[in-house]
Amino acid sequence: MLIETESTPNPATLKFLPGRTVMDAGTRDFATPEEAEASPLADALFGLGDVTGVFFGRDFVSVTAAPGVDWTGLKPDVLGVLLDHFSANMPLFRPGSAAGISVPGDDATFGDDPEDADIVAQIRELIDTRVRPAVANDGGDIVYRGFDKGKVYLQMQGACSGCPSSSATLKQGIEQLLRHYVPEVTEVRAV
Repeated sequence: MLIETESTPNPATLKFLPGRTVMDAGTRDFATPEEAEASPLADALFGLGDVTGVFFGRDFVSVTAAPGVDWTGLKPDVLGVLLDHFSANMPLFRPGSAAGISVPGDDATFGDDPEDADIVAQIRELIDTRVRPAVANDGGDIVYRGFDKGKVYLQMQGACSGCPSSSATLKQGIEQLLRHYVPEVTEVRAV
């Protein structure tokens, strides 16, 4: 099995492509070892000790190294964990009972005004069709969190979370795109 590796705009994060589907639908971001306990793969990656973030996309896994960690030493260990996991066809998530299921909260979600439904629909469509595919190419994802008085609130995940160029991506890329197609948008903010 060959796992390709790509750099991302975030120097702390590498994107690993196992050549197969990782997530059938959606994405999953693990920011702590406690969150990673839901997945044998994420748990094993955090278990390496120098990992501070794991992100599952449709066909990739992004791994973020702790500050000051050199990828030269960490990359072979990550590749070993990924090879073991995918070669053995292990499940991505641990089975659980309904009592063990938890859905990450939308703490950073802003309530959309029903009068803005058409605007919100346009914003969501642009994010889903134009922004998310481009961000996925960089090993991350972007999640819509709300629209309020001209401001669009978005959450960066995976390689995009904590990336030095994420604020430029938001302001010079996403904000300009949204303002061009949706005149009601005045600003884009990360949450």
